[in-house]
Amino acid sequence: MRRAGTVPVPRTKEYAVSSPDELLRIEGIRKTFPGVVALDSVDFDLRRGEVHVLLGENGAGKSTLIKMLSGAYTPDTGRVVVGGEEVRIHGAQDSERLGIATIYQEFNLVPDLSVAENIFLGRQPRRFGMIDRKRMDADAEVLLKRVGVDVSPRALVRELGIARLQMVEIAKALSLDARVLIMDEPTAVLTSEEVEKLFAIVRRLREDGVGIVFITHHLEEIAALGDRVTVIRDGRSVGQVPASTPEDELVRLMVGRSIEQQYPRERADAGAALLTVEGLTRDGVFHDVSFEVRAGEVVGIAGLVGAGRTEVVRAVFGADPYDAGAVHVAGAPLRRHDVNAAMAAGIGLVPEDRKGQGLVLDASVEENLGLVTLRSSSRAGLVDLKGQHESAGRIAGQLGVRMAGLGQHVRTLSGGNQQKVVIGKWLLADTKVLILDEPTRGIDVGAKVEIYQLINELTAAGAAVLMISSDLPEVLGMSDRVVVMAQGRVAGELTAAQATQDAVMALAVSTPHTNGTEASGGH
Repeated sequence: MRRAGTVPVPRTKEYAVSSPDELLRIEGIRKTFPGVVALDSVDFDLRRGEVHVLLGENGAGKSTLIKMLSGAYTPDTGRVVVGGEEVRIHGAQDSERLGIATIYQEFNLVPDLSVAENIFLGRQPRRFGMIDRKRMDADAEVLLKRVGVDVSPRALVRELGIARLQMVEIAKALSLDARVLIMDEPTAVLTSEEVEKLFAIVRRLREDGVGIVFITHHLEEIAALGDRVTVIRDGRSVGQVPASTPEDELVRLMVGRSIEQQYPRERADAGAALLTVEGLTRDGVFHDVSFEVRAGEVVGIAGLVGAGRTEVVRAVFGADPYDAGAVHVAGAPLRRHDVNAAMAAGIGLVPEDRKGQGLVLDASVEENLGLVTLRSSSRAGLVDLKGQHESAGRIAGQLGVRMAGLGQHVRTLSGGNQQKVVIGKWLLADTKVLILDEPTRGIDVGAKVEIYQLINELTAAGAAVLMISSDLPEVLGMSDRVVVMAQGRVAGELTAAQATQDAVMALAVSTPHTNGTEASGGH
């Protein structure tokens, strides 16, 4: 029996016959946009009660594929089979009726509505023509218990943290009686404890027969949770392998080459201090923070969430105020709480939230690359459009930004290419000190290596890099020195030789002395 919302499609070629356990299959899918082939002959299938990992670099075509399954796009050629029957999905309602639910990185929830109202939005139970709130709350409570989250159905969504928002999204998917659940980078902003809770829920759903398409950049999660892996590269499915496949082989499939060195830091002799921070203090946030970054050097700032790392670098950049202390750039004092002064002195900041703070999403690649240099390239109030265009093209080529052209909206780029644009605007400004806050979060392994090589090029040219990262191996692999923060203070400073995971974590969980930093070396 055909589900509502499906359209029978005449067969034009012979395809594989569905197995009884198969929930979903796509075959020979092709999708093009003006100037870009997003997907080209992609095959994928999902079975009942399995976690099938969809793996690929940013820009490989994963997002296009899941948007087809959620009804946002329709394929140019190929076919989609759900429950053994070929279907066409023309919108979100068709997708829902077919039992397909998608949880995106940016949650699709209404902040000022309750949890229950969000779960049943547009499908509220009614009695005598009125919304039956008592039944809606009771039904929501059953779903919330199923996903193991302790939250009231009447709580407002805007009061919830990221982890609970994700559980509400899962409960919403279950309310649709979804048999296929697509999860797009669900662990990107979760703590390790929250990740384990999410994994426990995914395993329970798998036991209930739900098929889960799981998209992740964290290779260690694949063996821990997955059953099979389909790898997409440059819009094509290039292999299907067991989740137990070694990470090196997964990387090779993703990028088409082996990556011998994951963190290719090329160390150079450090020069004069370009950034000096002395006794920086903001009451209740950070206290007496001091460090320096020299020319040709990468200094990493490590610490647990809440240690004050981002707050310190935002104060250095002038985005946030501070109460005491001083910042010097190349020996000259920097006026506090003045972003323009920081930029004029040669400081650039690539923020943690690249979409919200680093880019104008509805502007073009060219416009975003020129944001920092727009004023300096103007003469008598007129912008040098030709010069801006040539500079944007040069830097986009240098960074290898994958795009249809400089006029493409930044919103439509992959995460890794968006990050290149954020960094590129500072390269155009000839930045002396580049602050990178979580530079590779949500970026695939191939794009990460490209970012690391860019860091090498910057330091080789005499720039200084200050890097915050919650990825401890990244900090250890790319830093010449590591400053460790705990509870808003500098707990210690380690050389590259001293910096091990144990040494950094010992400092990160310590209680720093109130009269200054602890001794270098982690003791």
